[in-house]
Amino acid sequence: MTHTGVVWDPVYLEHVTDAGHPDHPRRLRRLYDCLQVPSMADRFITVTPQAADDQEILLIHSPAYLNKVKATVGKGGAALSADTLTCDRSFHVAAMAAGGVIKAIGQVLDGTLANALVLCRPPGHHAERTRAMGFCIFNNVAIGAMVARKIMGLARVMVVDWDLHHGNGTQHAFERDPNVFFFSSHQFPHYPNTGHATETGLGPGEGTTMNVPLMKGCGDGEFIAIYQRLFMPVVRAFKPELILVSAGLDIHADDPLGAMNVNPAGFAGLTRLMLDLAREICRGRVVFCLEGGYDADAMASGVLAMIDEMTGCTTTDVNALALAADDNRVKTITHRCAHVHGRFWEELSQYD
Repeated sequence: MTHTGVVWDPVYLEHVTDAGHPDHPRRLRRLYDCLQVPSMADRFITVTPQAADDQEILLIHSPAYLNKVKATVGKGGAALSADTLTCDRSFHVAAMAAGGVIKAIGQVLDGTLANALVLCRPPGHHAERTRAMGFCIFNNVAIGAMVARKIMGLARVMVVDWDLHHGNGTQHAFERDPNVFFFSSHQFPHYPNTGHATETGLGPGEGTTMNVPLMKGCGDGEFIAIYQRLFMPVVRAFKPELILVSAGLDIHADDPLGAMNVNPAGFAGLTRLMLDLAREICRGRVVFCLEGGYDADAMASGVLAMIDEMTGCTTTDVNALALAADDNRVKTITHRCAHVHGRFWEELSQYD
């Protein structure tokens, strides 16, 4: 019998930033408290993370950048970029975040777990090959995807990113790689001002990057309808052996850094879409990894809704959610993206 695994550990609270910084340990404390209530005791398996080693980190990041992060050890408070702060423990915690993703992937692939959720920090999807950015030190999901490909031997991996912000680092890691499909929905225009619909990949990877820029105010129905029309056809055509989700909780209606309108029902619906597609396409192999989310209560409520879906406590009717979408808004978004990507994926022609 397999179960849902959740990677969570007090080590992720040891990356300490300034009190006013959005990626502060308080992000996770409320959520971690919720995971320890008696009613959650038998819902999932707790997976203890281990640190990613240098070989794994170097699949995505440059040796010079890895050494730069290591050099923060023992330096007290420092900064890798204007918005990415460090403390003495930040290198270790960042390696544990990437390592948590790797361990979750390994246990899903070997059948120990049915699916997994990694509740780590710092987040990762903005981190580039040679630099930190946007609170991100190592690109956790990108490292996990590359380990799955290069060390665990998978042929194709799908990375889907529903964070409020575009995952520039993940896109750049794989934009020339036809074996890793990167699909991102994100508020636009917004930080980091990348992720135009016309960014489709480069060279041999052209067509396996798909950006879905979203206007402010998209809620549960819009997200589900857009994913049904754009994501579902391409993931079925691409046929990945693993789905990795950069699960940003900052699309929550109460998040202070964004202007989206997703509620716990929407997170449950997005999770249900991923679970059902993974079951259909890749033997249920799906791993979710926390990215953004900067209101502690909002993030906790969204993550708990995800866990309810992953553990079978709820089974959200995604079609019912989609019926509540603003159809004009959905048509505008899907037409623009289908028009760009129709030359790569004929499955999108009905929406062009």
